[in-house]
Amino acid sequence: MKLHPLHTDIQKPERFTYPFCYEPHPLCQLAAKEVQAYIASHAEIKEDADKGKMFGVLVVDTSEGVSFLAAYSGLLAGRNDWDYFVPPVYDAQQPDGYFKTKEREISQTSAIKHQTSKQMSQDLQLWLFHQYQLLNARGETKDLVDIWQDYYDRPKLRKKFPLPPGGTGDCCAPKLLQYAYQQHLRPVCMAEFWWGQSTKEELRQHLNYYPACRGKCKPILTWMLQGLDVDVNPETLGFPHLEVKTIYEDDALLVVDKPSGMLSIPGRVEEYSVETIMRQRYPDSYIAHRLDMWTSGLLIVAKSLEVYRSLQEQFIKHQVRKRYVAKLEQMSNEKLEMRNENEEMKKWKRGTISLPLRPDPMNRPRQVVDLEHGKRAVTDYEFISPDIIALYPQTGRTHQLRIHCAHPEGLGSPIKGDELYGTKADRLYLHAEQIWFRHPVTGEDMHLISPAPFL
Repeated sequence: MKLHPLHTDIQKPERFTYPFCYEPHPLCQLAAKEVQAYIASHAEIKEDADKGKMFGVLVVDTSEGVSFLAAYSGLLAGRNDWDYFVPPVYDAQQPDGYFKTKEREISQTSAIKHQTSKQMSQDLQLWLFHQYQLLNARGETKDLVDIWQDYYDRPKLRKKFPLPPGGTGDCCAPKLLQYAYQQHLRPVCMAEFWWGQSTKEELRQHLNYYPACRGKCKPILTWMLQGLDVDVNPETLGFPHLEVKTIYEDDALLVVDKPSGMLSIPGRVEEYSVETIMRQRYPDSYIAHRLDMWTSGLLIVAKSLEVYRSLQEQFIKHQVRKRYVAKLEQMSNEKLEMRNENEEMKKWKRGTISLPLRPDPMNRPRQVVDLEHGKRAVTDYEFISPDIIALYPQTGRTHQLRIHCAHPEGLGSPIKGDELYGTKADRLYLHAEQIWFRHPVTGEDMHLISPAPFL
């Protein structure tokens, strides 16, 4: 049975979920708990899911009240025909179907002519994309290639994203919406959660909720949600205009304390930032470096281009040193056991993490560890207490400290409040506490401190 009733008096939301930034509705949370209980009670499914798998729920209206549909991304235990879950948009796994038959033919050809088999594989992939005939809430149909090319309609974007990547259309959200439309069910709200351990590709936490992936799903869902009354993207609503505290100031520069929840420089949809505030006061000023929006702490602001260039030279030569402090979530049992053993305590008191990073093009702004193609990222650390740590980055990669803390090959414990790599809280518990640099005009060694507000 694909449709599962929800026996509840929880009120339905007024609008459908904006899938790329949302808080899960209580109806979705209730449905997700039922799916989680189902996974836990079915050994074959649980064994595969424990390796790490995204699941989704879609609450729908029926004549008998609200019910829900469930889905998983990709295959589950090598199958896509589980009775409890909705089917794929297109089933390419039939052993005697066209796709599998051509795959076997290409495999035989590859042993003879590499170039021929490569072209055959590309042709087969294009054929497969055309089989994904996706509906929207208006009852209109469009195949995956047309959806993709209509979304990336400008020539430069079309050249950069000519066709969807492999696996597009097999995530939870497209499966759920497609089945609901086919069965004439009205979508109410939707959510996706992760089950199992983090993988090297998917740094996620068990049972946490996550937005739909942007790389594969943004073009598809932009089409499939047409005709639904969808929540406004929260990221377009702006953020509170927070106060920026000045820690140090002279004729050449300032050092300010950026609050958590504020941009360092203007973003795509949010203009208010440290830079906009500083330029209102000092029109020729420049932010010398950046902090993530949810990271608080010290930022250097140059009052002139000349001072900015001098500071940039120090950053390039790694002459600027920074100390961050962070509060961690609970460490994994394995890591705790290592730290609690007397012989290992000295090893875990301080150390260095070296895990190269690169952007995840299918799920920006997330970053991933990539030992082959990632850029060098190195962090020194020192534990202040069992859950408070000092971090000294040698490099300045995006989300470096957050991933080095969360990754199983790093500390294995996300920073508290890290909704990308850990669990959301009232804020990200990461603060740029101290900074050392040489004054660009006087040559004086500067050392500024701003204690973390959460300690």
